[in-house]
Amino acid sequence: MRILHTSDWHIGRTFHGHSTLVALGEVLSAMVEQVRENHVDVVIVAGDVFDSATPAGPAYTLLGDTLVGLHEAGARVIVTSGNHDSAARLGFQARLLRDGIHVLTDPLAIGDPIVVDDADGAVHFYGIPYLEPAIVRRHWPDAPLRSQAQTMAHAMGLVREAMEENPGRSVAIAHCFAAGVEATDGLEREVRQGGLDVVPLSVFDGLDYVALGHIHGRQKLTERVRYAGAPLHYSFGEQHKERGSWLIDLGPSGELQARWLPLPVPRRLVTLTAPLDEILSEENIREHVDDWVCAVYTDTLPQTEPMRRLKERFPFCAMVQHAPAVTAAQDERSYAMRLSTAATDAERIEAFLGHVRGGEGPSDRESELIGDVLDERVAAEAVA
Repeated sequence: MRILHTSDWHIGRTFHGHSTLVALGEVLSAMVEQVRENHVDVVIVAGDVFDSATPAGPAYTLLGDTLVGLHEAGARVIVTSGNHDSAARLGFQARLLRDGIHVLTDPLAIGDPIVVDDADGAVHFYGIPYLEPAIVRRHWPDAPLRSQAQTMAHAMGLVREAMEENPGRSVAIAHCFAAGVEATDGLEREVRQGGLDVVPLSVFDGLDYVALGHIHGRQKLTERVRYAGAPLHYSFGEQHKERGSWLIDLGPSGELQARWLPLPVPRRLVTLTAPLDEILSEENIREHVDDWVCAVYTDTLPQTEPMRRLKERFPFCAMVQHAPAVTAAQDERSYAMRLSTAATDAERIEAFLGHVRGGEGPSDRESELIGDVLDERVAAEAVA
């Protein structure tokens, strides 16, 4: 059986204030074509279909069009809810969808597999929606569900009970933070610190394949446990991560072959780090005028209206940061102490500039201007 594993579509998310709906639509259309070209039997979407619990109307339209497109391309589609989704809202449309499209959001149905047959027999797909311990423990009051690890272990216990009654190949779909994930800037925003939400890999032992969601970069934790990541870049921290899906071939006895199917990137992301004038060079403009740009300018002092200047040359500049390459030596005295010891107005102005400019006092030219202004003031007071 051929399975396409994707996740974390985050329909409706913005990128530094810009809508991503059109770009995501292009990528998901490419995915539909991949499903058709590769004769995929089942498409798995492992959670975080939407970016919020209350998506706008166009987000529902894109989801509906994509699910129908995947199905018309020849695949069964199995979708689970993630932590960004409202399980109730996502699950509401499940009954309205055509046969062959399954949206799994009910924790009490974890042990009820979606069964898909091929020439070698049945494959059982167990969809585990995102399980927040504080919310789902009411379903299983006798189980100690205080962490994601405990909750996922309980859910997988229900899956294993069902596997005993349903022999054959088995695939689990889950949305969680599993042990062994590489710590990168692309980690999901809600991953908590301290280890309480880390799910041990041993929880997933015994499955032929485990399709995970929640992490935005592809990762292979074991041969049979993988993250597909998001199909679109949603932050500059993800810019070097490939976008795509896992194409899984599951043999008659559970043999597994995995191949990465890359997806197109509608607009590249690039971080340019240099002095502002160098970032604005003609060479950079030629190369990156159509890219999403994060400009990190390294000038010693903050520049005037850097975003306006960047936008004039890079229409898709989304972010600007000031990161001085050289930091002036800091005066260990407090600003109040420096003011109290300043004997002249010129020294007070110098102390102020050093305070607001990270230790960088006036330049020679600025010192001349300060002196001229102070001299004019003295002369005006003498005349008065």
